[in-house]
Amino acid sequence: MSVAKVREFLAPFALEDRIRVFTVSSATVSLAAQALGVEEARIVKTLAFRMGDGSVLLLCTAGDAKVDNKRFKAEFSTKAKMLRSDETLSETGFAVGGVCPFVRGTHITIALDISLKRFDTVYPAAGDSASAVALSCDELERTSEGRWVDVCTLVS
Repeated sequence: MSVAKVREFLAPFALEDRIRVFTVSSATVSLAAQALGVEEARIVKTLAFRMGDGSVLLLCTAGDAKVDNKRFKAEFSTKAKMLRSDETLSETGFAVGGVCPFVRGTHITIALDISLKRFDTVYPAAGDSASAVALSCDELERTSEGRWVDVCTLVS
């Protein structure tokens, strides 16, 4: 997928004009924060996991959060097993560095970690490694159809 596909995905929500495309990479939390001029914690990391039934979970977390394996297993009844980069692309349509929760599929579930809720605005990628979109947590929930979970801890 591409920024154009994410723009199309966000159009029914009237949010497509919030996408920013950069001339520099935003593939990591640090690079995205620099490109946007915001703190790293506001960058949404979208991590792809293989679930026990073979489906895919996209977990959106704050840039300063990390997955707590015990809480992940308690919430999802399976160990946290991240997809390889080639699997991430084939399963979601997004390459690592541009993975975002703007995807629909019967085999894909979206979860939003509560580490994001402390911010008015957060910035997930918008389809490639040089883009982002500014959203409130309510907008992120509405567009992604994700459910809120508590599976991460903040890195100090």
